[in-house]
Amino acid sequence: MSLLRRILPHPLLFLALLAMWLLLMQSLSPGQLLLGSLVAFGGCWVMVALDPPPVRMRRPQAAIRLAGRVFVDVFRSNVAVGRIILGDAERRTHSGFMSLRLDLTSSYGLAILAVVLTCTPGTQWVHYDPARRVLMLHVLDLVDEKEWVRIIKQRYEALLMEIFE
Repeated sequence: MSLLRRILPHPLLFLALLAMWLLLMQSLSPGQLLLGSLVAFGGCWVMVALDPPPVRMRRPQAAIRLAGRVFVDVFRSNVAVGRIILGDAERRTHSGFMSLRLDLTSSYGLAILAVVLTCTPGTQWVHYDPARRVLMLHVLDLVDEKEWVRIIKQRYEALLMEIFE
């Protein structure tokens, strides 16, 4: 192992964390560069302590398709949630919990699915039972549960399985 890798085990993570820090602080001052470097350095060593298994992306082009879908779906969900909140009272009465069985087993795929569903307005990842592979989800506009199952399985889970499994 090279000296650089012993000191800085994840150089790309270091650069990403430093860039994120500087963007959040909106400053390139020496103090922010130093503080951001310390935070990024600590983040790299936390990653070493966590020792995650390596990521195997089978089809990176599917990740690009997934990102496009998520971008479009988040935009549509923002509009739909705005209509629900600003609309009549009847539209607000359809929220509820639903469960669906996932075929996805990759921990990275499940993590990305959790982020996608939680970041999409109107949906919230509530609980996942890994033994039964059942996801509990809260949906703001739960009119047709079968439609939600179809959307999640076809639009997200299928692509995530293509990418990671």
